[in-house]
Parts: sequence; C-alpha cells; structure tokens
Amino acid sequence: MHSGGLELALVLLLAAVIAVPVFRKLGFGAVLAYLAAGVVLGPDGLGFVQDAERILGAAETGVVMLLFVIGLELSPARLKVMRRSVFGAGALQVALSGVVLSSLLMLDHFQWKSALVVGVALALSSTAVGLQLLSEHKAINSDHGRLGFAILLFQDLIAIPLLAAIPLLGGSKNETLRLEDAAVALGALALVILCGRPVLRRLFGVIARTRSPEAFTASALLVVLGTAWFMQQAGLSASLGAFLAGVLLSDSEYRHELEAQIEPFKGLLLGLFFIAVGMGIDLNRIAAEPWLIATGVVVLLVVKFSLLYGIGRLAKLTPRHALLLGSVLWLGGEFAFVVFNEAQRVHLLGDANHDRLVAVVGLSMAVTPLLMLALMRLLGREPAPQRTAPEADTVAPDNQPKVLIAGMGRFGQVIARLLTAQKVPFVALEANPDTVADLRRFGNQLYYGDPTKPEMLRAAGGENIRVFVITLDDPESNLRAVRMVRRHYPDAVVLARARNRQHAWRLMDMSAEPFREVFGTSLTLSGRVLTALGVPEDVAKRHVQRFREHDEKLLRDQYLVYDDEAKVIQTSRDARNDLMHLFEADAERKDE
Repeated sequence: MHSGGLELALVLLLAAVIAVPVFRKLGFGAVLAYLAAGVVLGPDGLGFVQDAERILGAAETGVVMLLFVIGLELSPARLKVMRRSVFGAGALQVALSGVVLSSLLMLDHFQWKSALVVGVALALSSTAVGLQLLSEHKAINSDHGRLGFAILLFQDLIAIPLLAAIPLLGGSKNETLRLEDAAVALGALALVILCGRPVLRRLFGVIARTRSPEAFTASALLVVLGTAWFMQQAGLSASLGAFLAGVLLSDSEYRHELEAQIEPFKGLLLGLFFIAVGMGIDLNRIAAEPWLIATGVVVLLVVKFSLLYGIGRLAKLTPRHALLLGSVLWLGGEFAFVVFNEAQRVHLLGDANHDRLVAVVGLSMAVTPLLMLALMRLLGREPAPQRTAPEADTVAPDNQPKVLIAGMGRFGQVIARLLTAQKVPFVALEANPDTVADLRRFGNQLYYGDPTKPEMLRAAGGENIRVFVITLDDPESNLRAVRMVRRHYPDAVVLARARNRQHAWRLMDMSAEPFREVFGTSLTLSGRVLTALGVPEDVAKRHVQRFREHDEKLLRDQYLVYDDEAKVIQTSRDARNDLMHLFEADAERKDE
C-alpha cells in the first residue's frame, strides 16, 4: 500500500476509535459517531479526504454484509411466530408513513418515482439507534419496546424489496417498467431461492470438514459477495442477494459460525460506510439552507411521531407507552443512506436533494436521543407495572434460549435429551461437522462452530444465556471455553465437564462448577458391586451417598492446596483414614 493509502487508513481508524467511545458516552450511539467523524474528515471539514465516492464504493460492502446477517436472523419459522405484530403494526407504520411523506414530497415537485422511494426510505427508522435507546433505558421488554422491535423488524424486511426496486425504477422509461428487466430479475430470484439452500449447505459441509478456519472464512465471504454480485448483474440490489443468502442459511447448522465469521468485517466496513456518508454531507448547503433543512427534520419527526402514537394506541398501548414508541422510532434510519445513494446512482435523486435528505436524516438521528430524554423527564417516573401473562404473539428480541451446551459428544447429548424432554429451549454448539450432520438427522437442533471463540458465543446469543454447559471432550479446549465465557459473561452460571481432579481444580479456579465425567457412573457401579456381594440395597445406597459426600468435600479441601503436591497427598491420606473410621462407626452402630 502506498503511503497515501496507509495514512488514509490510519486516519479513518483513528477517527473511529476516538469518535465511537465519545459519542457512546454521550448517549448518541456509534452510527452518529461515524457520521460525525466523516463530516470532520470530509471535504467540508478538515479535508483529509476530497473524494468520498472512492471510499463509499468500497464501504458499501459493509451494507451487503449487514443484510446477510439480518437474513441469518430472520428464519421463516421466526417470522411466522411474530407475524401479527410484525406484519400488522409494522406494515401499517411503513405504509402510512410512506404515503404521507411521499405525498408531501410530490407537493414539493418530486417525480412520483423519486417521491415513492424517498418517502418509504424516510418511513424507516434506525434499528441500531432504536434498539440501543431501548437497551439503555431498559425498555426492550416493555410494551412499547416489544412493539417497537416488531416494527423495526418489518422495516428491515421492507428495505429489501425497496432496494431491489430502485434499479428497476431508475432504469424505466416514460414512467413504465420494462418487462424484460422484470423477467430477468424474477428469474434470478427464482434461481437463488430454489437452488441456493442445497448448494450452500453442501458447500459449507465440505469446507467445514477441512477443519480450516481460513477456508471457512473465505467461503463465507465468497457466498455473501458472490450472491450479491449475481443479483447485481441481474439488475437488482446487491444487498438483496446477500439477504437471500442469509435467509437460505438461517436454519442451517452453520448459521452461528457464519455470523461469527462475517460480523468483524460487517462492523468495520459498515462503520466505514457511515464515515463515507458523513463525508458526503454538504455543510455548505446546510449553511446556505438552514431553514429548509430544519423544516425537513421537523416535518419528518412530526409525521412519524403522530402516526406511531396512533399505531401504539391501536395496539392498546397506554398513552405513555405510545408516546415513548413515537420517541424511539420517529428518526430516520441508516437504510435511508443506502437508499439515497442507490437512488442517486440510478438518477432518481439529484445531487442537491440527495445532500438535503442525508442532512435531514443525519440530524434526526442526532436529536432523537436528546428529545427522548426530554420526553421521559416530562412524563416522569412510570408506575410499577402489573405483570400479566404474555400473549402467544408477544414479540421480544430477547426470547432466546437460556442454556448453551458447548460440545455435543456422549456427555452433552445426555444433557440435551433431558432438556428436550423437559421442553427447555437451548442452543448447542459442536465443532465436529460429522457429529453435527449425524445428530441433525435425528431432529436435534445444534449448530456447527467452535465454542472456544468469543465471536462464536456472541453469535449464538451469549448475552441471553443464563447457564453455560461446557462438555467438550478435550480438557484444554474445555478450559479455553470456560475462560472465554467467564471473560465475556461473568454473571452467567458455568457448569463444566471435568476429566479428573486436576482438571476440576483448574475449572474451580475460574468459578465454574465441575462435574467429573466418570464419577457418578463409578459410584453407581460401586453400589451394584455391594449389592452383588449381599449388602442390602438401602445400606449400599447409604454407603455410596456417604462416599460421594466425603469425596466432594475432599475435592474442595484439596483445591485449597492443589499447588502443593505434598499437602494434596497428605490430605488424601487423612481423608481415607477418616472415611474408614466413618464406615467402621456405622458398622458398630448396626451391630448394637
């Protein structure tokens, strides 16, 4: 890389490293931080970058990867469970907001195609900012939080056909769509949908058996970018191709591993995309048209807030929660930047209107956290909620399994069977692709992935897990997995398989509860030996229980001195003598 490129990369990374923590501390979120960094570095700021388009072209790969990850999370089965809230309130919000905003734009002399695209884009809200605000105010599980999540989910879905329609609208002549373009697009869609699932699953099955992380990462990137390129060649949005690839793999055993592999690239490139968008904000235009931009922001917020309040009331939210719903989702969204750039590329938007719209959305994202804080202070503290039984269609982003089983060998399978029999949801990870394939044939729900990697635990929903069950066969891998869990999820309960006493002590060092893999079976067999020799069954059970309690106490006592071999040996001898005395005392009491 030449020095100019290296210096540019260093400046962009430094800006992100400085801006994101500062803006998060102020409660604005990472998206606004990237936008602000772009404004500062761009042509109208410090001037480090004069050609933002060059960066934007490369950074749009981050949007493609974002759509792929969204597709992974939106399996058809999940959409079916959430259909009422998502396709009811969500569809109503997008439709009403899109119609009202498009109509206002047409009154401002926008062509109908441009007005339609921009109106629907402005109807979308920022998923990143909205969920972050709900999380910061601990409102994700509130009434308005659940409905807000459903609406955001539908917005993510509607963004896909919107992106797909832009090239078709931009390529149409005399305000009519060409049937040839539509036929090619539909053919490409059908090919990906019908052939994508079996081909992709077979591909990742072959790659997983190589046990090469680099090959799996390369394959994941190839699938995302390749599908995006194919759809782009068919005249549709590259993002649509990535989204379809994600949906087709959403219920596969490779879902979490794919998300873990793509996530670092997605986050970095998406941040770069927002920086590039910020560089493209024309500060001179804002300075020249401050009242026009301010009016645009006010109209956007008022229209969306009013409609969201009405939808909230129709959904039987209290006035307070309906107001809070509006304050979370009245802003513009990051997808609007994608839509505006795509619309500009196909000449649906002129440069001047593009700059105005980007400024309006960016400013709406900037003021939303402040306005929400002001509204919450105005409303005051909420009365203690009365708990009611959840409805069948309740939508919440955290309705995830609370148990994670790492390792589905002989040990982990028994635990999984018991949890399944008790209808306890769990997520299971296994690094052996052959084991994954075999168990999934019997209807077991598990995923391919290495549970010793923190990004894999995060992709599997680690933040929602209450109990981690670590049953990996290799002791060192077992310890690495426990270490990762303890580092990233310190409040979770960790139950771990232990090969022997030494392994158990090392697990105890990390506050994990060890379960020696042959201890219970050996005690059961010991009891059977006693009964075979004529000892009454109740006496044998009592002896086995006495030995279990004694040995578990010995394990804890030796743990305190396990780094001193002499003390460990002496403790073991003392414990053996104590146990013999206990059994002798029991025998004497029986004789009496």
